Amino acid sequence: MNKILLIIQREFMSRVRKKSFLLATILVPLIFPAIIIGMIYVKIQSEKNEGQKVVQVLNKSDLITFKDSERYKYVTVDGSLDSAKNSFTKSDDFALLYIPSIAPENPGGISFYTKTSPGINLIGFFEKNIASQLRDIKLTMAGLTDEQLEKLKTDVSIASYNLSDTGDEKKSDSAVTFGLGYATGFLIYIFLIAYGSQVMQGVIEEKSGKIVEVIVSTVKSFHMMIGKVVGVASVGIAQFTIWIILIGIVFTIAGTVLGLDLSQAQQAELSSVSGGPSDDILSSFFSINWTQIALIFLFYFLGGYLLYGALFAAVGSAVDTPADAQQFMMPIMLPIIVSLMGLFLFVFEEPHSTPSFWLSIIPFTSPIVMMGRIGFGVPAWEIALSMILLAGGCIFTLWLAGRIFRIGILMHGAKVNYKTLVKWFLMRD
Repeated sequence: MNKILLIIQREFMSRVRKKSFLLATILVPLIFPAIIIGMIYVKIQSEKNEGQKVVQVLNKSDLITFKDSERYKYVTVDGSLDSAKNSFTKSDDFALLYIPSIAPENPGGISFYTKTSPGINLIGFFEKNIASQLRDIKLTMAGLTDEQLEKLKTDVSIASYNLSDTGDEKKSDSAVTFGLGYATGFLIYIFLIAYGSQVMQGVIEEKSGKIVEVIVSTVKSFHMMIGKVVGVASVGIAQFTIWIILIGIVFTIAGTVLGLDLSQAQQAELSSVSGGPSDDILSSFFSINWTQIALIFLFYFLGGYLLYGALFAAVGSAVDTPADAQQFMMPIMLPIIVSLMGLFLFVFEEPHSTPSFWLSIIPFTSPIVMMGRIGFGVPAWEIALSMILLAGGCIFTLWLAGRIFRIGILMHGAKVNYKTLVKWFLMRD
C-alpha cells in the first residue's frame, strides 16, 4: 500500500509542479467568463454597427405588407422578377423578397434571395411574419373585426412544477435543467478525454524511457497502474476544486460590483414573487440542491475516470508511441461519444424515456448521461442502481486492464493487435 501511495504522490507532484498546470488552473476560471462576456459584447456591438438591413420587396400581392423595424428596412421595387434580381445583384442591399400573387389558402411561390446563404432563423422570421398576416386575413374573411382579432392574440406562460409523492411541489424550469445537464455532462466528457489521455501518455513516456523497468522491479505492475490512474485522478480533483473556488470568488466579486445581494431572504423572495421569465429562472436556479449535485458529480467523475483511465493505461502499456495507440482508441472513445450524442437525442428531449434510462444505467455511458438527467428529477433507486453498476464496472475494467498492463508494460518493439491483447489477457501469471 505504501508503494502505491508513493506512485500516487509522484504522479501528483510531477504534474502540479508544471507551469502548464498552474496556468490552466488559474487562467481557465478567468478566461471562460472573459470569453463569454467578450462574445456577448462583440455581438451587441456588431448588431449596433450593422444598423438596419435593407430588404428589397417585389410584392405582387395585396395581402402582405411590411413595416420597417430596428433590424430591417423594406424598400418596394417594381417590374419583373428577373429585372429585380439583376438590380439586386448590383446593389449593396441585404436581400430581395419576392411575393407573387397568392391566395390565403395557397401561398406558394414566395422566394427569398441573398448574396450569401442565410441562416435558418432569418428564413423562419419572414415565414412567421407572412403566415401571421395570412392567418389574420383568413379570420377577417370569416367575419371577424380588427378588435376581435386583437382579442384573439393571447400570450400564454405555463409554470412548471415538480410534484412529489407527498404532494409537495417545487418550481422547475426546463432552461435551468437543460443548462445544468449540458454543463455537467459536457464537463465529464472533457475530463474523461483529457485526464484519460494524460494517463496513456504518461505510461507511454515511462515505457519508452525505460523508467518503467526500474519501477516494476520494486512494485507490482498492477500497483503501478493503480498508482498512475489514481495519481492523475487526484490532479483532476485538485484542479476542479480550485476552479470551483475561483469561480465562486469571481461571481461573488461580480455580484458585489454589480450590486447583487444573493442572500437567502432575497432568494426566498424571488421564489415567492411571480415575476418575469428571468425571475422564474433565478428562482429555479436557487431551488437546486447544489451540494447534492456536487457530490453526485464527484462520484460520476471519479467513477467514469477510473473506468476509462484503466483502459487508457492498458492501451499505453501495449504500445511504444502515441501513433501506435490510435488503433485502440476508437473502441474506448465510442461509448463516450455515444453518451454525448445520447444527451441531445434522448435525454434533453425526454429524460425519462427508455433509451435515457438505459444510457444512464450502463457503466460505460452513465457518467455523462446520468449527469444530464439529474436535473430533471431522477428517482433515487435509479441513481443508486447506476452508481452500483458503475462501481462494478470500475472494478471490472481495472481487473481487465491490469491483465494487459502486467505484460504490455515490459514489451518493446512488438507489433500489437487485438489478438495480441487477448493473448496477454489470457496469459497466466
